[in-house]
Amino acid sequence: MSDVIDLTGKTVIVTGASSGIGAATARALHAAGAVPVLAARRADRLKELSEELGGALGVATDVTDAEQVRGLVAATLERHGRIDGLVNNAGASIGGPIADVDLDEYRRILDLNVVSLVGVTQAVLPAMREQRFGRIVNVSSGTTRHTLPGVGAYAATKSAVNMLSAVLRAELAGDGIAVSLLLPSITATEFGDGMFQLGVAPRPGMVVHRAEYVADIVLRLLRTGEDTVDIPRGPEQPDLAKVPE
Repeated sequence: MSDVIDLTGKTVIVTGASSGIGAATARALHAAGAVPVLAARRADRLKELSEELGGALGVATDVTDAEQVRGLVAATLERHGRIDGLVNNAGASIGGPIADVDLDEYRRILDLNVVSLVGVTQAVLPAMREQRFGRIVNVSSGTTRHTLPGVGAYAATKSAVNMLSAVLRAELAGDGIAVSLLLPSITATEFGDGMFQLGVAPRPGMVVHRAEYVADIVLRLLRTGEDTVDIPRGPEQPDLAKVPE
């Protein structure tokens, strides 16, 4: 495990920050004394969240657009002079049997869930390498640990995130950059048109988690630089957000 750090004053870009896990992570970073930078497509949501978080920098960004990603990084460096962390959270779902998946839609999801993660990571690396320090957290999915009919096309995109994270961790370790992987269980967000709601079990024995719970574990990974946290199904485990001794 990498050295445990204090997040106070650390500048962290959060993609998909307009709702769900991304917005919860930005709030948690602000509460921890860090400096969140908010990136998402919905400028109105970013404006509201920025005002809530004391004027945090919000940059309307489509992470699949390389020029907009460069603009996000440039705005962050102009305002804060450094980039200490990145939370690659932006993503979208696609469901249904693989035999019926619309290929054009699937290309769009692959671009968002996989290619853009590489692109945003590449964009922050020069600043992190110059500092000889960085923390990157890639948000994957617990669906990659199971064989679930109707979810395979989506899970495949997140399985790519798992591999990319493992290889990036090895490739960037010598630059002082720790890459961590987070696999949330089912979480109450706008994801999948809000298909999961707090207090409503999608299957017997399954518990829907709060976005704030997941965000606290994102912060643990930013602090520790650990390899992977796979959030267990079932009731939330508050101790999972604590830094291991």
